Amino acid sequence: MPNPSEAIQCKSLEVQVGDKGIERAIKHLKRKMAAEGILRELKRRRHYMKPSVKRRKKMSEAARRRRKRLRTDLLP
Repeated sequence: MPNPSEAIQCKSLEVQVGDKGIERAIKHLKRKMAAEGILRELKRRRHYMKPSVKRRKKMSEAARRRRKRLRTDLLP
């Protein structure tokens, strides 16, 4: 697990502001950030989480992904 003080290399997000306006560009940026998981990571790092809570959360996230995968597999 990387040390929080270490720099993390990530690809940059760019949004072109065209003639559609700044509001549209902000909406597009938020959508890209959500797709990359940046917002979830920020929320996760905001507070300290005890190792036991972290384990439970990890297991519940895995169960959620499993249920989602089963749901998509069952659909025709």
